[in-house]
Amino acid sequence: MTQPAASPVHVAIIGTGFGGLGQAVYLQKAGIESFTIYEKGEDVGGTWRENTYPGAACDVPSHLYSYSFEPHYPWAYRYGKQAEILAYLKHVASKYGLRRHIRFGKEMTAADFDEARGLWTLRFADGSTAEANVLVSSVGQLHKPQIPKIPGAESFQGQTFHSARWRHDLDFAGKRVAVIGTGPSSVQFVPAIQPIVGHMDVYQRSPGWTVPKVDRKFNAFERFLLDKVPVLHTLDRKRIFWWFEFLGSALQRQSRFNKPATAIFRNAARFLMSWQVKDPAMRRKLTPDYAIGCKRVLLSNEWLPALTAPNVDLVIDGIREITATGVVANDGTHRQVDTIIYGTGFEATGFLAPMQITGRGGLSLNERWQGGAEAYMGMTVSGFPNLFILYGPNTNLGAGSIIYMLEAQAKYVTQAVQALKQKSLGWLDVKPGIIGDYNLMLRRRSKEDSVYETGCQSWYITADGRNTVSWVGYMNEYAKQVAELKLADYELQSKVSEARSVEPISVAA
Repeated sequence: MTQPAASPVHVAIIGTGFGGLGQAVYLQKAGIESFTIYEKGEDVGGTWRENTYPGAACDVPSHLYSYSFEPHYPWAYRYGKQAEILAYLKHVASKYGLRRHIRFGKEMTAADFDEARGLWTLRFADGSTAEANVLVSSVGQLHKPQIPKIPGAESFQGQTFHSARWRHDLDFAGKRVAVIGTGPSSVQFVPAIQPIVGHMDVYQRSPGWTVPKVDRKFNAFERFLLDKVPVLHTLDRKRIFWWFEFLGSALQRQSRFNKPATAIFRNAARFLMSWQVKDPAMRRKLTPDYAIGCKRVLLSNEWLPALTAPNVDLVIDGIREITATGVVANDGTHRQVDTIIYGTGFEATGFLAPMQITGRGGLSLNERWQGGAEAYMGMTVSGFPNLFILYGPNTNLGAGSIIYMLEAQAKYVTQAVQALKQKSLGWLDVKPGIIGDYNLMLRRRSKEDSVYETGCQSWYITADGRNTVSWVGYMNEYAKQVAELKLADYELQSKVSEARSVEPISVAA
């Protein structure tokens, strides 16, 4: 008996960072070429295209911070620098023929699901629209800069910007600079500009656990071996993966490896502090009073020396207001500055905002998430059929490579697209009970088992103290959970209509 032909399914992917490009490759590997990638910028790269501040680099070794299907890349450093990581993404886009699928300059502002037709209508900032059967958001968590609301900020007459919008046209030589925030971005750009500026005030809300970064350039012999004997590269990747899995135990209070992993972090931080900070008073300012991993652990050999440099003042009194000429701390001290740089991270808990996503029955995703974002496996939300979110709620990592997580998600989404095609389904929508039970588990483990909700202020948690950002277990555990798409978890709808008015994809390379 002749089998019915598979139903055509068109996939729209938003973003060309690691998530979007990886998803596209996995679709191709499954024989699916009917996808379009929409990118707001003029080239690929995601956060690694946007963040070009001095010193920008990764805090995960390059041999793990790369795709499993494209691992043997000639990295120059153990930890990739921004320009090198961006070059890697461009390499992947070209090697796998993805550019012909990409529409640059297309910033999606809204998407509406037509339940009767089973289609998503995408709306872009330039006024154009497109339709798709499946919508995959790969905008990630680190794309919308967070700028704190400080009284008087609008009155400042000098230069001000966020680290993700770095002003390369500015000359910092001899200038008085205020840096607000001491997170991972500040840890990188502060040491880079500290020798240049005249004076720098660094405003710290709370210190971070800082450990050594064992980074260096691969020498010629190492590069030769890695290139000629790829198995060495593969073994190093596995070594890094399982080392991170072990260190991740420090973030899980119930793990049997919690104490030894925590001890490694704590001893490394103490060693670095004793070596680089000699003043006892300064040490007290820089020593955290919360559990390791509650906030992102900082990897840097230059951060502490920069803070103790003669032209740097570390301010821990908080900020009362910003004036036309400077910053006023809570103790009333007014410090004049020429430039204010916000190293305050991103609105990670906002996820897809400010895009307006409307699902079944006119349900708004922003409204649905008013009490905190949640998704089944971090990817699907009931009431929003055929919407998949890469790097969604509770899929970030305190220790490990997000690329590993993204690949696990891309495989899951690919299974869903295959099911839609092969079974001629219109859409699948995760059942409310399934997502409810899953997130009850996440909340319990985050609160009782992990370090994320143990009292510190971090970008992992919402204003009411709920962790909606970070995964609560091991990377390997998550990959096993999402290894198989279970259609029983979803409400299924038969095929209604096909996407139309979608730009044709060129067959040219």
